Amino acid sequence: MSYLAPAEFATKMVDAGESKIFMSTRDTVIRAFMAGAILALAAIFAITIAVQTGVFLLGAILFPVGFCMLYLMGFDLLTGVFVLAPLALLDKRPGVDVRGILRNWGLVFLGNFGGALTVAFMMAFIFTYGFNVDAGAVGAKAASIGEARTVGYAEHGLGGWLTIFIRGMLCNWMVSMGVVGAMISTTVSGKVIAMWMPIFLFFFMGFEHSVVNMFLFPFGLIMGGEFSISDYFLWNEIPTALGNLVGGLAFTGLTLYTTHVRTAPKRKVASAAVEAPSKSAPANA
Repeated sequence: MSYLAPAEFATKMVDAGESKIFMSTRDTVIRAFMAGAILALAAIFAITIAVQTGVFLLGAILFPVGFCMLYLMGFDLLTGVFVLAPLALLDKRPGVDVRGILRNWGLVFLGNFGGALTVAFMMAFIFTYGFNVDAGAVGAKAASIGEARTVGYAEHGLGGWLTIFIRGMLCNWMVSMGVVGAMISTTVSGKVIAMWMPIFLFFFMGFEHSVVNMFLFPFGLIMGGEFSISDYFLWNEIPTALGNLVGGLAFTGLTLYTTHVRTAPKRKVASAAVEAPSKSAPANA
């Protein structure tokens, strides 16, 4: 069967969360590093397409190719473990505790950041021929995105910070739907289709993804963006990561777990007593 019922893939979510918590440090970091690197390549791929064609929609349509590749290879994004790891704790899996979850999150964050940063330097080197020429339109676009989504938010104070947070929530609602969507199908084509739809939506809508931003903002800084490292962390990465955590867990992880694993008892409907129609006694002759 190429499709799993919700109760089946919801259990797979818990199993996946448990597996990630107990994974070795080496494997966790390697898988996270590769996930960050591949997603970074997908981001610059989408930006390049949008700049060269002038059609942002086309870049958004093709961006999910990176997410599909990293998922099919079994690599891990911070946005995914934000959703899956806590479910193993809620399900009271043996040996799972808060410390284990935080360890997993921390290692995946470091791995994702390392992979994204590596690609940022590699792509900057390529675009500038070893930092000897101007990066051109793609570099300028990356710099402007970095400015708009850091100091641009800062101009609005608390309202700007909350805007990033909410965009982060909406982002990981969709991204985690992609993660779960891949569990619904047992075929490659089914997994890709299920992942493609929500990832396309989040990218086109400009929602904030913490791992994409691990590439985008360092790359924007290298390309001459007029914002600082502290601007990046305070006015993007931190609220984005927090929003990713809350949105993915609240809108996807907890809702699916609650209604498909910890299903509430079915309502008991009292059966209505059916009274047989009374028959009148025969009249006396």
